[in-house]
Amino acid sequence: NLESCKISAKLLEEAQLKGDTLPLRALCFAVATALKQNDVAQAKLYCSQIVKTENKLYNNLKVLVQLRSGLLEEVIKILEAAVEEDTSPFVKKIEFCEQVLATAREKMEENPDLSAKLGDVYTKLQASGRITMCTLEDMLFQIPSSKKTPAKLLNQKQLGYQAAKPLRSNLLL
Repeated sequence: NLESCKISAKLLEEAQLKGDTLPLRALCFAVATALKQNDVAQAKLYCSQIVKTENKLYNNLKVLVQLRSGLLEEVIKILEAAVEEDTSPFVKKIEFCEQVLATAREKMEENPDLSAKLGDVYTKLQASGRITMCTLEDMLFQIPSSKKTPAKLLNQKQLGYQAAKPLRSNLLL
């Protein structure tokens, strides 16, 4: 709702004034909120503050910001860059939401040249497995996975067990 959006914007503003580094998810949420309120200028501002740009959520939001700004050629460039990107099979590929691409298709219907380019890029994205059925909302509210590896988690459990040994031996005396 509008009130929670205002509160979120105020909290982000305060954090920036203090010089705090805002987390990626907070900025992405701010971009999405600004887009929802049709505040393209604010969405652009938040989008420009995102440092980690090799993120699928960021790339989808960037496409939406460009679409709302009327920069349709930029959208094509972003999508073409993702197709042309030669990545190792071990590196996460940039994915785009079907929902975002459908919005791009709607915006470009009036321009036959751009619409044809988008069709070509869409086919290439689909062939390379870079289109996801996951919605933007799903991406925004996805719980981030733990950055700790299972080995680190196991070591922590062992440390906890080792620390408990002296206590048990003292209790048995």
